[in-house]
Amino acid sequence: MMCPFCRHGETKVIDSRASQDYVIRRRRECLSCDRRFTTYEKIEESPLKVIKKDGSRIPFNREKIRAGLEKACYKRPISDEIIQGMVAEIESDLYEQFDREVPSQVIGEKVMDALRAVDQVAFVRFASVYREFKDVNDFVDELEPILRAGIR
Repeated sequence: MMCPFCRHGETKVIDSRASQDYVIRRRRECLSCDRRFTTYEKIEESPLKVIKKDGSRIPFNREKIRAGLEKACYKRPISDEIIQGMVAEIESDLYEQFDREVPSQVIGEKVMDALRAVDQVAFVRFASVYREFKDVNDFVDELEPILRAGIR
């Protein structure tokens, strides 16, 4: 690491600690001028791309998942913390399972699975838009497994 004051190429690390998600804060001292400075190291992630239904590829955006969850959970007894937890879990799963590209269908299914476990009404709201329900029969087809399982 080069000293920002004297441009000497050798420094020593005095203190290291985790700062935020995957960020390490390091306090350094220059071996030439003895001045101290702070650096931050962050893991460089390869950006995940989403493969849309039409074959186009767009950068992954966790805010789109959050927005979809918020719309589905509108006026439901679901806190922002629960929504943020679902977003974080979905994002974590995607980065674990996929290196560079993920089909949008996988993301939609993960969102539906998360909503199914949290709130049945929010799940049906999301499913109706995601699966593009055309009539009442589509709703019934989606609800049948839930009703058969005895979850009401």
